Amino acid sequence: QVQLVESGGGLVQPGGSLRLSCAAFGSIFSFNDMGWYRQAPGKQRELVAGITRGGSTNYADSVKGRFTISRDNAKTTVYLQMNSLKPEDTAVYYCNTVPVRWRTRTWGQGTQVTVSS
Repeated sequence: QVQLVESGGGLVQPGGSLRLSCAAFGSIFSFNDMGWYRQAPGKQRELVAGITRGGSTNYADSVKGRFTISRDNAKTTVYLQMNSLKPEDTAVYYCNTVPVRWRTRTWGQGTQVTVSS
């Protein structure tokens, strides 16, 4: 059984920072590239940051230079450090494999990030 558990979201003012964590349970982490996705109200879910098994990273243009993705293979956890947050970053954030696999087709509950003054 694969389970993805996201945490670390909250309410933050523009310009603030948050660090999200995602614990992956089940034998998927070591064999897959991982990513952080987000879904804002009325919008489709989008991939904002990805990290390969070897640690190479890539980012959506909208978050480049502000977000940093990392992974701890021993802890089967992936992180997203978010700095200089903007109101348009408000969304529910999810982690999953990149691309999404059959075994990870059921998404976790996500973690809400709200950027507002």
